[in-house]
Parts: sequence; structure tokens; C-alpha cells
Amino acid sequence: MVQERVMEKLAILADAAKYDVSCSSGQSTRKNKNKGLGDTGGGICHAFTEDGRCVSLLKILLTNHCIFDCAYCVSRKSNDIKRAAFTVQEVVDLTIGFYRRNYIEGLFLSSGIFDNADYTMERLVRIVKKLRLEENFNGYIHLKAIPGASEELLKEAGLYADRLSVNVEMPTEQSLKLLAPDKNHKDVIKPMEYLKNEIIDYQEEKKSNYKTPLFAPAGQSTQMVIGATKENDMEILGMANYFYEQMKMRRVYYSGYVPISHDNRLPAIGTPVPMIRENRLYQADWLIRYYGFNVNEIVGFDQPNLDLDIDPKLGWALRNLHQFPVDINTADLELIQRIPGIGFLSAKKIVAARNFKKLQPEDLKKLGIAYSRSKFFLAFSSPFYMQKDLTSVQIKSQILNLQNSKYKNNFSNQLSLF
Repeated sequence: MVQERVMEKLAILADAAKYDVSCSSGQSTRKNKNKGLGDTGGGICHAFTEDGRCVSLLKILLTNHCIFDCAYCVSRKSNDIKRAAFTVQEVVDLTIGFYRRNYIEGLFLSSGIFDNADYTMERLVRIVKKLRLEENFNGYIHLKAIPGASEELLKEAGLYADRLSVNVEMPTEQSLKLLAPDKNHKDVIKPMEYLKNEIIDYQEEKKSNYKTPLFAPAGQSTQMVIGATKENDMEILGMANYFYEQMKMRRVYYSGYVPISHDNRLPAIGTPVPMIRENRLYQADWLIRYYGFNVNEIVGFDQPNLDLDIDPKLGWALRNLHQFPVDINTADLELIQRIPGIGFLSAKKIVAARNFKKLQPEDLKKLGIAYSRSKFFLAFSSPFYMQKDLTSVQIKSQILNLQNSKYKNNFSNQLSLF
């Protein structure tokens, strides 16, 4: 009977957790010790690790009871759904049990708010402490930091979790006030600042004292719901850039709003989930973090939203044809990385390969770049090559004829964990 009750809770609270997408994680170096369970190793993520391994997290809420009535949230207090709550020991037992059966490699734990922020955060901390200290679990743990919780609890959480996240939820303060009037935007920003400072302090102390404990070694992340309100992509990416620069955020996640509520403030039930837009935001986010793009190069007041039919890098190139063609044999790495069809690693391969010979189209194809796309932006020392007569509209048309988006006619909701 007890096992049946726990499994019923698991079905409810795993399903409720699927709307939080900010569980892809990595960059943690927590190692196994004292013959404990698990090893974070090179990092763990929701689907695939850096080395291509498919991995899984136990992704659950501690409870879907909540004192707030956020219009966009399935767990809001006014929603007529089944409610459940795990005990601290039940989450510990589930995590260890699933790990021993090789079902999971880590834990992603979030929660609704039971009574107040500290009451909930204290239980989350007790779970991770039990896993680390009593069960000697060294696997990956991503823990939600509850806005409004005390700094003492946040600090304790950082000593046992690999990554902490405080979800900003809405891209702007105005949208949060509209859909979650009981919440305060400052309550979200304050713990982010505290965690940023603690992470930096522990990293600095670690340099002089190797015995200094780890503190959130995989950093912190946040999530924004997109498509629930009217923000444009320039506002969303501007907020993300603020988090990266000012909060030293490791990741910002974008979650396309799934219509779940009959509320005139929100898109109607049946409205397609903005999956393509979500994908374009991730692509733009990648350009900002790894390719050296400025937000204003990707979006601006003259074009506040990303193109949905082409990726942001191609969009930038078509708006800046005056910077092309690029001579692949002489251009610097930063410019090569901006060529559509050439990725971050492929650009490095090109720079390394040209030390041995002058590269020609057939050489680039062997390096694995998307030559059918990049050829419109390339020039070669001998012979000089580029289809100069094509306009940006013509180039775009030819590339669109070649591609087949995986998101085409695919507006299905997020899947259940089980």
C-alpha cells in the first residue's frame, strides 16, 4: 500500500515537473569519494552529455501544492488538479532506488510553495543533505532555489547541489505583475545576486585553499516562459544577456508556453506551442555565448523578432552581405565562425587545416561543414569563388529549398517523463 501511494505521487509530481525545461546541465566536477554512489563526471544533461551519452534525471516536484495563483502555471492554487507531496525520505529513497536500478544518473528537484519560501526551501535542502551525507550520493543534483528563501538556506543548498536555479518565469517585470500579481520581480533577482557572489567567493577561496568545499560547481541557471505574453525577441534576448553579463548565469532556458488555462490574459487553449520560436531563441542564445555576437547584431528596433524560417546566423549574414565573401584561407577565426553552415568546432578545424594547404570546396566538405549553405558566403584564393550576382532574397530562397526543418508541422505538447 505504501509503495502504491508513493508511485501515485510520482506519477502526479513527475507530470507536473515537465513544464520546467531548465534541467539540462553540465560543467560540474563532483567526484565519487569514500566508495559512494554515482559520479557526476563530465556533466549530465536531460538528453545527451558532451560525449554523446544519453542520460536521464529523476525530474520531479517535491509538491504541486502552491500558495501562488500564477496564471501560466499548471500548479496554481486555483487549478482543479490532483495534489500530492513527497516526504523528504520518499524523495531520497526514490532517487537511490532509481539510481541502483540504473534508471537515472541524477536528480532534478523543484517544488511548489507549501506555506512560505523558507518552509519549502528547508525541505529541499534536507533532501540533498541526506543524499550527500547519509547516502553518500555523488551523482548530479540540480535544485531549485526558492525566491524569498533566506540566504542561510541558499548557502546550505549551494554546498550540496551541483546547480541551483531561480526561475525568472516571465521575461519582464510587467508580465510577471500581469500574470502573477502576488510575486515580486525583485524577489527573483535578489537570490540570483546572492548566489553569483557566493559562487565567485568560493571559487576565489578555492584557489588559495584546496580544502574549500564546492559551492554550486555547475553554477546557476534560470528559465523564461515565452509566448504567454507579448514580449518581442529583442526584449527576451536582452534580459538573457543581462543574466549572462550581470548574474554570470550558466544557462538561460526558454520554455514555449503550453496553453493550460481559460484566461483572457493568455493564449487560448489549442493555440500551438511556439516551438520554432523557442528553437530560434536557443540558436540566438548560442550565438551570443559562443560565437561573439552582440544582441543588437541579432535583433534590433528595426527587426525586434527573429526570423522563424531561417536561423539567426543566416539572418545576420543576409543582412550583412557587404562582409562577404570571406576568403577561407586568410580570414580570422572569429569571422569564419560567423559564416552560415560553419559551426564552432568546424571553424577551428578549418584554421588548423589551412596551415598545411590552401583549402578548396572539396576540402571543406571533408571537414563536415554544411557546404550547400556556406558556399554562398565563401571565397577562395584560387580560384576566387562566390555567386556574387545573387541577392539576399535569392540566397534565402535557395537555402530554404534545401532544408527540411524538424519543427515543421510539429506543435505537440511536452511529453510525460514516463
